[in-house]
Amino acid sequence: MRMMPIASGSSGNCVYVGSDNTHILIDAGVSRKKIEEGLNKIDLSVKDLSAIFVTHEHSDHIKGIGVISRKEAIPIYATQGTIDGILEAGLGDMPEGILNRIGVDIPFYLNDLVIRPFAISHDANEPCAYSITNANKKVSVCTDLGCYDDYTVENLKESDILYVEANHDINLLQVGSYPYYLKQRILGNKGHLCNESSGQLISKVLHPDLKKVILGHLSKDNNYEKLAYETVKLEIDQSENDYKASDFEIEVAKRFETSMLNVI
Repeated sequence: MRMMPIASGSSGNCVYVGSDNTHILIDAGVSRKKIEEGLNKIDLSVKDLSAIFVTHEHSDHIKGIGVISRKEAIPIYATQGTIDGILEAGLGDMPEGILNRIGVDIPFYLNDLVIRPFAISHDANEPCAYSITNANKKVSVCTDLGCYDDYTVENLKESDILYVEANHDINLLQVGSYPYYLKQRILGNKGHLCNESSGQLISKVLHPDLKKVILGHLSKDNNYEKLAYETVKLEIDQSENDYKASDFEIEVAKRFETSMLNVI
């Protein structure tokens, strides 16, 4: 099983997940050209994709799907709320039947992959995160959530690779230039996870077979890579579980560049 972030952050989000036989994207919030360049690095093309699974309708997660749907007619899967948002987003005409509804907590079988959407708390219309399994391997992609609960933790357990949001440092956000309403949105239960909350969430799902944690969706203005990394690492090391941050690899996904390919 393979996983590679192609882009991460409010500028655009796209994550490749695949097996030897099946290749999918989680979100396509950057241009088709950018996605093609990322896939080319692992000897794939947009034409090799079996499907695109969308987390929610915000533009940094969907702005590439209009062009891709018209050029390649790759099936797009999302919750009904997200589909409604996509249709209202002004992405241009899309081929009939290209948008397919999936339901949270209902496994979707695509060749040798099992994709499990699960609900998250974000200010979108029926947003979700995804866990993807192939045989006994599991990759989870979970960003754009203002808070988490036991349900979130349960869905992320036993991941071999965990891609999770570490959006902002609270102090940087509070003293920064964002307007008050936007600060409140980001800090709210339907906003984004701060670095501390990200580390606390990760601490709850650690297990012996976890290979890697990738921190994603970092704010350009209210966070930076080293701060996110060190804060998450500290939260893990101070948690009450039996694991330390040194027991597995932690990586920060690149904003504009394709990140490392991970193989499990």
